[in-house]
Order: sequence, then C-alpha cells, then structure tokens
Amino acid sequence: MLDLKYIRENIDKVKKAIENKNEKADVDKLLALDSKYRKLQQEIDSLRHTRNKVSKEIALSKTEGKDEPEKIKLMRDVGEKIKTLEKENVALKKQIDDILIWVPNIPHSSVPVGSDSSSNKIIKQASIKPLSFNPLPHWELTKIHNLVNFQKASKVSGANFPCYMGIGAKLERALINFMLDVHTKNGYKEVFVPFIVNRKSMFGTGQLPKLEEDMYLIEKDEMFLNPTAEVPITNLHREEIIKEDALPIKYVGYTACFRREAGSYGKDTKGRRANIRLRKGGKLTYPHTLNGSGLATPRTFIAIVENYQQKDGTIKIPEALIDYMNGIEIIEPPA
Repeated sequence: MLDLKYIRENIDKVKKAIENKNEKADVDKLLALDSKYRKLQQEIDSLRHTRNKVSKEIALSKTEGKDEPEKIKLMRDVGEKIKTLEKENVALKKQIDDILIWVPNIPHSSVPVGSDSSSNKIIKQASIKPLSFNPLPHWELTKIHNLVNFQKASKVSGANFPCYMGIGAKLERALINFMLDVHTKNGYKEVFVPFIVNRKSMFGTGQLPKLEEDMYLIEKDEMFLNPTAEVPITNLHREEIIKEDALPIKYVGYTACFRREAGSYGKDTKGRRANIRLRKGGKLTYPHTLNGSGLATPRTFIAIVENYQQKDGTIKIPEALIDYMNGIEIIEPPA
C-alpha cells in the first residue's frame, strides 16, 4: 500500500495512477478521513498529556495529605472522553484502510496506458528458426506420447486439469528438481511450505482484496489454496523487523499453485502489506520483495515438448535434464 504521507504530497499523481489502472479508490474521501483521524489523534494525545500531568499533581497532593476531589472527577471525565475518541478513531482507521487497500502503486513512466493488453508495446521480438517439417502443437504431442492424460484428470477434478503420465510425470518432476538444485547451488535456502494459507497471508502479498474471486477459498476454515509460492514464502517474515545485515534473504521452494486465472499479482506491494520491516541506520523502512518463478513448470513443459520435437516424431530431452530423467535422452512414440 502507498503511504498516506506520500498520497497527501502527491495527490494528482495518485489520482492519475488510479485512473490509468481503472481503479475506483476515492482519494478525496480518503484524505478527508485522514485529516479527521489526525485531528482526533491530536486531541487524544493532548487529553492524555493533561491526564498524565494532573494525575501527577493529584499524587503529589496525596503525599502532602491533601484531597483533590474536583481534579479526580475531572480526570474521570477526561478518561471517558479519551475512550470515546479512541473508539471514533478506530472506526475512522478502518474506513481509511478500506479505501487505502484499493489505491494502486504508481506505474513507472515507461508503462503504456491502455484498457487491455493490446496497448502493450513490443520491445524486442526474436526471430523464429525455420524447421524442415511441420511441427505439432503440444496438445497433440502429449497425446501421441502419452505424456498427459486430460480425460483421466477430468474424472478426478473436472475439465482443464492435467494428469501427467509415465515419462510426462518424470519430466515434470525433473523440472522441479532441476529448478531447486540450480537455486540452492547459487545460495538460495530451500523451503517446503504449506499449500494452504490464511487470509492475512493472501492480503500480505496483494492477492486480496482485489483478486479474491480468482482464488480458491476453503469457506469452512476461512483458508485459501495457495495461488503461488510467493504467498507462503514471503509471509514467512510477515510482521517481522529484519536487520539490514541479514539481507538479502533468498528462498527457493516448490509449491502446487491453485488459481482460476493465471496472472502476475501485486508485484511491488508485498513488503508493505505483509508489514515486513527493515531496520536501517536506526530507522524502520519497508524492504523490497522480488518474486521470480524459477520455472513455471506447465509452460516450461510445453516449451520443451514443442521446441525439442524432431522430424521423426521423437522428443529430445534437454541436456540439462538428462541426469534428472535417469539418463533418458529421447522420448519415443509408443509402439
């Protein structure tokens, strides 16, 4: 989430970001509530200061054998006033947060503005290497080689779920192990996290509230099936203060991912929303979190099957995966 101080100092920029990202957060209402909240907080602080001061005077009078009934009654009234104002401020804070969570981050100036992906700019386009044969799409290749069986998966889970079979299952596992090994050899700590996460975790990494409809909710337990590994891994440090000399923290982990629509969610909101803080030079600030899919295995699986297909109908195993495939170098069509 954006800091309220930043919003107060950059009203037009924030409003423009909301407009460009097709959001509906009401900045004027947010700032009005914020102003009221801060004024109430100042009044509460002033009353607390008065209560502390007068309480010391009452205590001193008691040591001198004097009673202060009027001051005692006054402080009771002040105490009740503080309680009333605190309740008002708690309600105001909730209204502020309910708007604030819908205020988007400010897009970089290089990001094109548009209503959909058709407004994206092509920065670089790779050349396509011509083949001496007509290649098959992955859905035909996986069927020919019995790598994936969608019919059997549909019996278990419904449409659009894959069931990897035989060498297909081995290739999927090879990709997972390859990804983990590459990262751990480069200084990442491997973690194996739960596949079910709570609402705080989903909020902390930006999936909630905007994308709740895309998530799988276990209503009875108010828990969510994990949509991506960044959720449980980032939230390992939720509401923690991390010392600067402990950075960078590098984790790698495999999880199954459950979501109705694939996408890239909340890239630069994780640190702030999960309330992960960094102690730097005696001050607390929010660290940056970077989520990078080591391998999105379904997409990588498809890329291998399509790009490593051969003219004779076989599929070559990439050299980096041969050891993970127990020495299998070629996937032959079944006899």
